[in-house]
Amino acid sequence: MSRVFTWDGSFELLNDETMLEGLERQGYAVEYQCRAGYCGSCRTTLLDGQVEYMSEPLAYVNPGEVLPCCCRPAPEARVDVEVIGSSRERQQEVSEDIDQYFEKLF
Repeated sequence: MSRVFTWDGSFELLNDETMLEGLERQGYAVEYQCRAGYCGSCRTTLLDGQVEYMSEPLAYVNPGEVLPCCCRPAPEARVDVEVIGSSRERQQEVSEDIDQYFEKLF
């Protein structure tokens, strides 16, 4: 099993699951567009470890970065990735913004 470490914990990827799919399953908010390594929108910082690309990405990847949409941690490697937060946190922020908007209206 491949394990991914983030700022607030770690989790194992399911068989044949990309890092992006695992991050989403765990509730992290990760920007993406193509889900195939073409656009680079999901680019994130690799803090530690190595990854293996399931298919070679077409988007340019700088040293110290990964495209989670098309990679997995290398076997037996610890991978730390930087993510912007959880989708639950973002939902809470949006909900608070909406509440404030309506408070101003009424």
